[in-house]
Amino acid sequence: MQRFLKLLAVLTVLAAPAQALEPREGWVIHDTAKSFADLVQAVRDAVSDAPIAIVTQASASDGAKMQGHSIAGNRVFGLYRNDYARRMLEASIAAGIEAPIRMYVTEDADGTASLSYKSPTAVFSPYFDEGGEKLRDLASELDGVFETVAKSAIAE
Repeated sequence: MQRFLKLLAVLTVLAAPAQALEPREGWVIHDTAKSFADLVQAVRDAVSDAPIAIVTQASASDGAKMQGHSIAGNRVFGLYRNDYARRMLEASIAAGIEAPIRMYVTEDADGTASLSYKSPTAVFSPYFDEGGEKLRDLASELDGVFETVAKSAIAE
């Protein structure tokens, strides 16, 4: 009986519906009507047309699937470009810990997906005293790039 209860508890956690992301300071969140897989592909397509590149990717849901578990879809894309990195590091070595800047696709309980990210300005703001106008200008430029990628990815 105890073994059954443990199994039931594990299955309940695994079958729990995806939680919607709540608004947070510095975050941009776009709910979409797209499926998780479609939004992931839309982000890839949007980035291929933008002045930025996908330099990292991670997916806890892919990892869980390989271990026989099923969780709501999620994929984190790390977006950046070497010239952005050089400009950032010229302004602030400490800000380098924040690169690449991430864009997050999450599967919602209703089968749709959301696209979210911390604005580059929010990401780099702790380093503005050190990085000055150069870092502020880069963050502002990247805000525009991320907005362009997001708008393209969420377009129907």
